Amino acid sequence: MKKLLLIPALMLGTLAMATQYDYEISPMIGYNINEHNLDLNNNMTVGGEIQFNNIGENIHPEISLFYGAGEYEGQGALTDKKTDMWRVALNGVYEFDSLGFFTPLAKAGIGYRTLDVYKDETEDSIFLDAGVGAKIPLTDHFAIKTEAIYMLDYNHKRYDSNLMLLVGLNYAFGGGDEQKPAPVAEEEEFVDGDDDNDGVLNSADSCLGTPVSTQVDSSGCRVDGDDDNDGVFNSIDQCPNTPTDTDVYGNGCKTIVPVVILNDDDKDGVANSNDKCKNTPAGTTVDADGCDVNADDDKDGVVNSKDICPNTEAGSVVNSDGCPAKLDLHIKFGNNSSNIAEESLPKMHKYADFLNKYTAYSANIVGYTDSRGKASYNQHLSEKRANAVRDMLIDNGVDTSRVTAVGKGEANPIADNNTKEGRAHNRRIEAELTKN
Repeated sequence: MKKLLLIPALMLGTLAMATQYDYEISPMIGYNINEHNLDLNNNMTVGGEIQFNNIGENIHPEISLFYGAGEYEGQGALTDKKTDMWRVALNGVYEFDSLGFFTPLAKAGIGYRTLDVYKDETEDSIFLDAGVGAKIPLTDHFAIKTEAIYMLDYNHKRYDSNLMLLVGLNYAFGGGDEQKPAPVAEEEEFVDGDDDNDGVLNSADSCLGTPVSTQVDSSGCRVDGDDDNDGVFNSIDQCPNTPTDTDVYGNGCKTIVPVVILNDDDKDGVANSNDKCKNTPAGTTVDADGCDVNADDDKDGVVNSKDICPNTEAGSVVNSDGCPAKLDLHIKFGNNSSNIAEESLPKMHKYADFLNKYTAYSANIVGYTDSRGKASYNQHLSEKRANAVRDMLIDNGVDTSRVTAVGKGEANPIADNNTKEGRAHNRRIEAELTKN
C-alpha cells in the first residue's frame, strides 16, 4: 500500500484581524489532491464553512461542506469513470494572536466522505482532518480566508491521505458591533483623613508625607525655614548643611575666603552682573538672583520664592502656588475666524511652556464672543476658537489628557457689549487652571 506524505503550504497575508462577530460564513474554492490508492485524479472542489464564535471560549465549532467531481484513472470495469465526491465535516477552530500581517488559525475535526460511483475497494468513509490557515481582513466584516486541510480516511481496511488547498471570502456578522459597557466599580464612600497628622486634611494636603511635628502652611507643606542658620531660606539653599558661622553666598553655599565681590552696589552678596534686583535694602535675605525671597511683586499674597505664576493680574484670587483659577490668555483671532493671530503666538508658546513645566496642572480652555450676530453662530465660533487654542497647546507638547476646550458663545460678558471696547473685552479666551 502506497503512502503519501503531504506538507501544508505557508499562508501569508497583508493585514491583521481578530474575531469579533458571532458568526462567520466562508464560500471557498480550491484544489483537492487525492491519494493514488483511490485511483482518483486530483480535482477542483467548491464549498463553504460556517463558524460559530459565540460557542466556546477559545475553540469555536465549524461546519463545512465541499463538493468535487472526481475521475477514476484507467478504464477497468467501470463504464462511468466520473464520480461526485461530497465531504461534510465538524471542526474546532482556534485563532492565534495577529502576527502583524495576518491572523493565523488551526483546526481539527471529523467528517464523512461519499462517492456516487465506486471502483474496486473504494467506498464511503469517515475521515479525520487537521489544517492551518489565515484570515486577511478587507473591511470590518469581510476577509480573505486561506486554508490547507489534511484528511485521513479509513477506506476498506486501509488508510488514505488527501489534501485540500482552499481560498475564499470570509463574511463575519452578528453581535460584533454591540459595545458592552465597561463594568462600573461600586462607588466607595469617601472619607477624608490626615495621614501625616499635620492638621491639614488629605484632600487639601499638597505634601502628604510631612514629618511629624513639622510646621506647615495651609496646603500641608513645610513652612520655609533656615535649618543651618546661614541666613538663606531652605527653599533656595543649595548647601542646606553649612556649618554654623560660615560665610555664604546668596545661594547658601560657602564663600571662597577671602570674600571679594566686585561691583556689588547693594551689598547683598550677588555681583551686579548677576543681580536682577540691584537696589535690595541692606540686610535683606536674597536668592541667587539677588532678589528678596520674601517679596511679593505681583501682590497676590504669595512670596516670589513660592510663586510659580509671578505676573498675576491685580485682584486675581490665587492658590498656594500663586496661580489664578481663571486667566485671560489675551489671544487674538482673525475677524470671524478661528485662526490665531500671529502676534498671539508667543503668548501661546509661553502658556504651553508653563503647562509642560508644571505637569500637576490641567487647563480647560473656554472661548467667548461678543453679542453681535446670531447666538448660534457665536456659540459655534467660540467652540472653534477654544479648540484651536487647545490644539496648539497639544502641538506644543502638552498631553491631550491635561487640556480640554469648551465654547460658551456670548454668555458671561465681562464688559458692556454696547461699546467697541467692551465687545473687545468680551471676545476672549480664558484658561481655567486646576491642580490634578
